[in-house]
Amino acid sequence: MESSASNQRMQELAATASVTAPDLGVDPTECVAPGPSDPCTIVILGATGDLTARKLIPALFHLYLNNGLPQAFQIVGCARTRMDDDEFRNKMKTALIDAAILDQDQWPAFSAALHYRPIDYEDLSSYSNLAETLKNLDISHNTPGNRIFYIALPPVLYKTVAQMIGRAGLSAEMTNGNGWSRIVVEKPFGINLDTAMDLDRSLHEHFSEHQIFRIDHYLAKETVQNVLMFRFANSLFEPIWNRRYVDQVSIMATETLGVEHRAGYYERSGVLRDMFQNHMMQLLALIAMEPPARFEADLVRDEKSKVFGALRPFPIADLQNYLVLGQYGAGVIDNQPAPAYREEPGVDPKSLTPTFAMMKVFLDNWRWQGVPFYMTSGKRVARKLTEITIRFKTVPHSLFRHILGQTIVANRLIIGIYPDEKITLTFQTKNPGARVCLRTVTMDFNYQQNYTGPVLDAYEKVLIDCMLGDQMLFWRQDAVERSWSFLTPILDRCEDCDDRTDLLEFYRAGSTGPAAISRLVSNTESA
Repeated sequence: MESSASNQRMQELAATASVTAPDLGVDPTECVAPGPSDPCTIVILGATGDLTARKLIPALFHLYLNNGLPQAFQIVGCARTRMDDDEFRNKMKTALIDAAILDQDQWPAFSAALHYRPIDYEDLSSYSNLAETLKNLDISHNTPGNRIFYIALPPVLYKTVAQMIGRAGLSAEMTNGNGWSRIVVEKPFGINLDTAMDLDRSLHEHFSEHQIFRIDHYLAKETVQNVLMFRFANSLFEPIWNRRYVDQVSIMATETLGVEHRAGYYERSGVLRDMFQNHMMQLLALIAMEPPARFEADLVRDEKSKVFGALRPFPIADLQNYLVLGQYGAGVIDNQPAPAYREEPGVDPKSLTPTFAMMKVFLDNWRWQGVPFYMTSGKRVARKLTEITIRFKTVPHSLFRHILGQTIVANRLIIGIYPDEKITLTFQTKNPGARVCLRTVTMDFNYQQNYTGPVLDAYEKVLIDCMLGDQMLFWRQDAVERSWSFLTPILDRCEDCDDRTDLLEFYRAGSTGPAAISRLVSNTESA
């Protein structure tokens, strides 16, 4: 009887443990946007380009399907190509077909909001004509002067276009709350500290800081946003989120693709400018920042900026122990031959541009003193993977040493961003049986688990925030400058010296990267 009752109790406990989270009665579609945004006109400069076709128009159409756009909105495409509204609509319809999200029933109403105006990016009269067009659209479509200017153009045109928008009077805002104007700038924000500051001065000639949205789509990924929720909405982890319990942190963003059609850009940037100055630094800030007093844009960005200010100056004289640079050679990806970087179209056959980097950095503050942060990003490696791994310290004393005769594996917390959006916690348990044997087990949480509502991609989220005027997920200039201040000396050392070949190691496409990465990880420092 006792055994039967015990078994029944165990079954009850198991059943209780398997119950999913309670239904709180929240309609998933209500989470698409935090509230209705003002009627507005979205002006896309560079509307015939790849970014518009692959990302912006599909994102806007998906928001439209999920009630994420305001009731009154217009989308005005601008580029040098001569075409009329109907030609532009057909081009965007093709883009939606390619993205496999075209809804034939909803397309007519959405397409009616699409307009096109040819523009010469360096001709002020083109912008004056655009201003007149926007004024007429405001009257006919009830969008009272609220405008977003999305610069989907090469960085070389950022300053020119921003200046022309301002000189045409399109940056001016009304004082009664209606008629706001915002400008969206894609990364990169300059190529070093000096150029970043120059771009900022140019933008601020006509736009105030609250009007400038420096986009980093990595920050809008659901899993990335959830880092803050995970840390600060749970009392379980934040008390051990520091140097006393964390041994090291790894931030990784690798991909199987090569340079593809971006050789012209990539030859000038390399992996440090392309990934580290923006994406990797933002992931570092989310993991390392202090809790803000309130979940508000400027308070959150204050704490991020402090992280960049706490970065220990990089030891330029001792790069071998802190930095690994690599460039991919020929190899095999997904059972297909992959050319070397130097064999890619548009790449200098003697190029010394790095396509892989691993960097060990330290934060000189109370929370993280002495904890190494490893940031890794590279092209043409074995897996496309973006994840953050927190490795906790090993147990200080092993009472099982006389039984196991080995070091107990440290606990790990893995925040997966791609391909799996999930959180995994590893810990030690005993294997069944009379003998004491430890095994590592995991607890997994998938972000899509028990969720049936619409899933927004990164560009959809940032477009919503632009319309709402919420700068939480966008760079602020002080953080841009602190990030560049840290990286510029490294870039100068790696690019302006005759011995660059000593810093660059070649790795086979489809491998895990340069062999030197194992040396960097094994070379621990008592900091």
